[in-house]
Amino acid sequence: QVQLVESGGGLVQAGGSLSLSCAASGRTGVISVMGWFRQAPGKEREFVAAHGYTSSTKYYADSVKGRFTISRDNSKNTVYLQMISLKSEDTAIYYCAARMAWSIATDTHEYDYWGQGTQVTVSS
Repeated sequence: QVQLVESGGGLVQAGGSLSLSCAASGRTGVISVMGWFRQAPGKEREFVAAHGYTSSTKYYADSVKGRFTISRDNSKNTVYLQMISLKSEDTAIYYCAARMAWSIATDTHEYDYWGQGTQVTVSS
């Protein structure tokens, strides 16, 4: 079993920056891809970004491309999401997810483990 714990959420003004972290524990050796999803009130959970086991494989949703950066430190079993130029539309609960398969995926059902989520609120 794998446990994922997000941190770093909070309140930030539009145009500002915020960094999220997700630490994995347990059977971390089974994890390949790590990613971030978000869910706004009344909406379905949507893909944000994913990171393969190495830094050469990254993928972003069009809505965040150029503003968000995903990074990973395998020695710490941690994935990060650096967010800049935040918009009110970015307000959501952000979830960390992990996938055992090696290929990048963007659908929620393709991920095997989930964190509890951390709230990001962007004020206008």
